[in-house]
Amino acid sequence: QVHVVESGGGLVQAGGSLRLSCTVSGLTFDDYSMAWFRQAPDKEREWVSWINWSGSSASYADFVKGRFTISRDNAENIVYLQMNGLKPEDTAMYYCAARAHTTLVIVPSGYNYWGQGTQVTVSS
Repeated sequence: QVHVVESGGGLVQAGGSLRLSCTVSGLTFDDYSMAWFRQAPDKEREWVSWINWSGSSASYADFVKGRFTISRDNAENIVYLQMNGLKPEDTAMYYCAARAHTTLVIVPSGYNYWGQGTQVTVSS
């Protein structure tokens, strides 16, 4: 059984930083590319960042480029999202997702497994 568990969310002031973690079990982690999505109340779930199986390639949504960094540790089955320069508009539930292919996909339907999410709240 596959488990995807996010952690690291919380309340932070604008300009602050958080590091989200996503621990995955029940699958061969380095067979999967990983992504972070987010969803604010009354909004669609949106793609934030993606990383390939080895960590050699990553991609970011324009609204986080230069502020967020995705990385992964295949020895520990963990993917991270380092978030710096947080803004109130970054407030959302953040979800980690696993995709059983190496290509970048930015729509939720392209992902096989999801976590329950971790809340990030940025105060102004």
